[in-house]
Formats: sequence, C-alpha cells, structure tokens
Amino acid sequence: MNLGYAGRIAVVTGGTSGIGLETARLLLAEGARVAICGRDPARLEAARAELGGDDNLLAQNCDVLNREQVTAFAQAVADWGGGAVDLLVNNAGQGRVSTFAETTDDAWHEELELKFFSQITPLRAFRPLLDRAKSPAIVGVNSLLALQPESHMVCTSAARAGVQSLLKSLATEFAPHIRVNSILLGLVDSGQWQRRFAARENKAQTREEWYGDLARKKGIPLGRLGRPEEPARAILFLGSPAASYVTGASLEVSGGVSRHI
Repeated sequence: MNLGYAGRIAVVTGGTSGIGLETARLLLAEGARVAICGRDPARLEAARAELGGDDNLLAQNCDVLNREQVTAFAQAVADWGGGAVDLLVNNAGQGRVSTFAETTDDAWHEELELKFFSQITPLRAFRPLLDRAKSPAIVGVNSLLALQPESHMVCTSAARAGVQSLLKSLATEFAPHIRVNSILLGLVDSGQWQRRFAARENKAQTREEWYGDLARKKGIPLGRLGRPEEPARAILFLGSPAASYVTGASLEVSGGVSRHI
C-alpha cells in the first residue's frame, strides 16, 4: 500500500509501545522519516532497537506533559528533519476505572490534565513545524468513550469527550492548511489488558479464552479485541495525502461495539 509517505516527516508521541509503536513501524515501512518519544528511557531504547530505521528514525526521551521537554523534542525534530513536520500523531494516556463517587478531586485534575495536555502541549510545540509543511495533518488518538461514556469510567469518559470537542474545533481553526482528524478506539490489546489477564482469577484460562470471554462480555460484534496495527492503519490513512479532503472527522476502530448513530 502506497499512501504517499516517502520522504515525509512524521512525529508519534507515545511511540514506544502499542498503537504508537505500530504506527511508527508502518510509517517507516511506507518510507517516512519518523520521530518518536516516550517517558521511559529503557522502553525508548527497546523501541529504537526494534524499529531500526537508521537515519530515518529519531527517538527521544520526552514527557508530553512537560512543556520544556516537548519544546526540546520539537527542536530536535526540526534540526533532524529539516524544519517541517508533515504529520503529528498525538497518542498518549490510558483509561482510569472509577465511578463518580470513587473519583477524588486529585484524580479528576490528573486525568483531565493528561488527556487534554497530552494533545495541547505537542500541538503548541509542533504547530510552527506543521505550518512549514506543504500538506500537513494531525491525528489525535482518542476513545469511543468520547461519544459513548461508561459510568465505571466517568472521569476518562468526560475527558475524552472534551478532547474530541477540542480536535473538532481545531479542524476549523487550523484549516485550510492543516487537517485535523481523530480515531476513536474500542478495546485494543494493550499493556493494560495484558496486566488484567495476568491478574485473572482463573489461572487455567488461556489468553485466547480470557480475551474471547472479554469480547463477549463487552458485546463486540467482531468477537475479539483489536490488534495495535489495526488502529495504526487507520492513523496512516487519515494522516496521508490519500485523505486530503478529510478533516474534522473521527474514525471508529472498535470492532462494531458502538451503539450510537
């Protein structure tokens, strides 16, 4: 599949595992030059070794909530890539399981800061580099919770809805030069679900059996969790020249679990 990424500069936050890592892998395979960041130096080095990429890969330690670190990362990308960025993929943060009664004020502040500023801080830092590109794009990785909230994840649901509103607004504000789209995730196999599998009550239950039961309990029509490369493919499409007339859109990658119209 040729999506026109050859020679383009792409930035993927949270690029050391899961969807971010798979997105970086696919972008490199498409001929892009890719910059990734992550908070954990060991995981960052492991991702660098796994991806290879040579001169086509830049990996830098960076906390997306730390403005100084993100600014330094953007400067490093500018120096490495020639001063422009064609694609920014904002991918950070996992869900918080708690009801309203269980969620403290500190937890609300922490969750809202993570979900909003993991988008806002990179957007501010990389906006000048996106402005210099010929046909730049932003893809925000969000959750189906933005449109279909769950009471046991009340804090994350509210934050995700706010992020979706933000991205929709930016699609108008940044037009016509920068396209802004998002993907809305259902259940995707990740470290979070792998940890829950490891903590399962029935240790005799295999991974396939446990994941199958989970998919049935969650009512996923396709009968399984998503694989990280599946949302990664959606990100590549939305960020590519192939989606040149798509902005302000959200693409569900959920196995059909959504119930809204």
